[in-house]
Amino acid sequence: MADDWETRISAFWETVDLSDRDGAVNAMLALCAERAADDPAAAFELGGVHDSTGFEEEANRHYLRARALGLSGARLAQLNIQQGSTLRNLGQFDEAIAMLEATQADPSIGDARAVFLALALRDVGRHDEAIRLLIEALVPHLPRYRRSATDYARALTTPDVAS
Repeated sequence: MADDWETRISAFWETVDLSDRDGAVNAMLALCAERAADDPAAAFELGGVHDSTGFEEEANRHYLRARALGLSGARLAQLNIQQGSTLRNLGQFDEAIAMLEATQADPSIGDARAVFLALALRDVGRHDEAIRLLIEALVPHLPRYRRSATDYARALTTPDVAS
């Protein structure tokens, strides 16, 4: 049953001990073995557990498979964040930036796109863009000073804007 499986996947992520790398991977492998071989959600979850336990190359392989199998919805948004972060960790900064820039908003990821994209931009020396992105992500959460923060952020990457 899909709903039962989803509940157990959620429970896995709430209780997993990621310091037991092999145990975490094996537990997820057992859960995903219940699904069809071509299930994009299972491929995504396998990518996630490998990612979370430091097996970046393996994670990327599963993420690529989930994408090829047609992953959609909230999991696709999450995949973009997770795979973008994995690519960054693998030193594939341009690919990470492109993926994160193309990521569409989804309630399941909130402002995560800004965080991970800012990290990748920083890694390639685009510090002002990274700071601007983070400030712009914070602006909606500020009770005051939104206009000033927006103007200061814009000034970081637009030379003719006075700060």
